[in-house]
Amino acid sequence: MSCYLCNGFKGSDIGSVDWVGSGTITFLFNPRQEVWTEHFRLVDAEIEPLTPEGRVTVFLLRLNALERITERELLIEIGQYPCESFYRE
Repeated sequence: MSCYLCNGFKGSDIGSVDWVGSGTITFLFNPRQEVWTEHFRLVDAEIEPLTPEGRVTVFLLRLNALERITERELLIEIGQYPCESFYRE
C-alpha cells in the first residue's frame, strides 16, 4: 500500500533494478497478490525491505523519504498507523 504521493513515483513502472541485492530487474511488491509482512517490516517509522521486491518498492516509491517518515511518526503517535488493513494476509 502506498499513498497518492508515493504511488506517483511509480508511474507506469512494474519493476526496477535491485541495486543493493542481485543487480537484476525485479518486480515491485504487489499488495493484491503478496503479503506485506513477507517483504517489509516496520522499524520505528521506517519501512525496512526484506526481499528484492521490498527493496525495489521502497527505492522506487521513495517510501523512506524524510517526509514519509515524518508523516508515519505523527500517525504512529496519534495511533493511526498502521491502519487495519496494513498487515492484511
